[in-house]
Order: sequence, then structure tokens, then C-alpha cells
Amino acid sequence: MSGMHQVGIAGAPASPVHRLDPRAKILGLAGITVVAVSTPPRMWPVLAACALVLAAIAAAGRVGPGVIWSRARVVLPLVVFVAVCVPFVRGGERVDLGPVAASREGLTTFAAVSSKALIGTVSAVLLGATTTFPDVLHGLERMRAPRLLTLIAAFMYRYLFVITGEARRMRVALASRGYRPRHALQAAAIGRVATALFLRTFERGERVYVAMLARGYSGATPRLHELTLGRADVLFLAAVVATLVPLRVVA
Repeated sequence: MSGMHQVGIAGAPASPVHRLDPRAKILGLAGITVVAVSTPPRMWPVLAACALVLAAIAAAGRVGPGVIWSRARVVLPLVVFVAVCVPFVRGGERVDLGPVAASREGLTTFAAVSSKALIGTVSAVLLGATTTFPDVLHGLERMRAPRLLTLIAAFMYRYLFVITGEARRMRVALASRGYRPRHALQAAAIGRVATALFLRTFERGERVYVAMLARGYSGATPRLHELTLGRADVLFLAAVVATLVPLRVVA
């Protein structure tokens, strides 16, 4: 369980950023994203300030650019791919870009959307790299997030590893029996495996739920330690607010 709780953690686990209360990191990094998203186009100093704050957090947590890019590239290219169409469909003054012409306003919008997407994605990556998923859920619970959502997320995280292990064993069993599909008609076995995996997962879920009820489960996940906001957490939030909010208000 302890190894599972550390899944996704990067950088230096003993850094000041890693030791912050999850609520402080959730509020701070979400606040950076909100400031960036709500900033009007052409207000580049605000976006630059958001990027600098994120860079400072990454440096303090020793989360390298390679780690950030390896996680951000899963989401970021999709957003940029959608935004890249804006300069060619938006009206206004046209700018020649070699064989094509693009809208000047569209290019500005594309740059702003890409910058905001980058800031939001990096904020999420830094939260995941410096905070374990159970701690994030604990922080959300203390912030009065809907209990049903946090419970669903907690059980999904806990038993995703169990289901993945079960699927891996079934795949090994298929390979050991000589299953080597050559065309689509031979993929029927995959459907039967998926059905068996669903049934096993459903039955396991029922057994786990009955076992939890037998042990006095009342709808709340027990915690080994309580969260407390300390001086470092307050200073972190104050630094984010003092750096970005005045710039956003001026913008």
C-alpha cells in the first residue's frame, strides 16, 4: 500500500512543496489556473507571471522539465490541435503565412489559448507530481467536496491496480495458450476475456463491499493522520495571491 500511495510522485519528496498541506496546493495551483484562464487576450504579463510562479514551484519541488513534459504531452497536444484552427476560421485582418493566410486576431487567440492550456496543464502536473492521489482526495474531503465523488475516486484508484493485475494475468494466460491473432476474426477471444474480466470485477466489488460492511464501514474513509494548515501553507497561498491577483485586477 505504501508503494501504491507514492505512484506518480516526482522530484524530491522531502522538498518544501511536497510537504505542503494538500489543500494549500489545490487552492494555490487551481488559483493560478483560474487567473490564467480569466485573463483577457494580449495581457501577456499576467500569463508570464503565472508561468514564472509555476516555474518557481517546480524548481522548489525539484520537478524537472522532462517529468512535466512527459505528463503534459498526453493532454496538451489535443488542446493545441483544436486551437490551431482558430486563425484560419476567424475573420479580421489577414496575415500571410507562406501558402496560407491567417487572421491576426485568430493568431492572438491561438497564442492566448495555447498559453492558458499550457499553464493549466502544468498546474495539474505539478499537483500530481508533488501530492499523492489519496492526499488530494483527503484535501478535497476537508474542503467539503461532494463525498460521493471523492469515495468513487478513492475506490477507483485503489482497485484500478487490482483490475490491471487481473487483466495482466489473463493476458499471460492467453499468450501461454498460443493465442496469436492474425486478423480481426480471431479477436473474438478478446471479447470473451473482457466479459470475464467484467464479471470478476463485479463479483470482487460485491465481496469487498460486504467485507467492508462487516468491519463497520459507514461511508467515510478512515485516515491515519489529519491535515493541518501551517505557516508554510499560509505563506505559499499568500505568495501566490500577492503575485498574481494584483496583476489580474489591473488587467
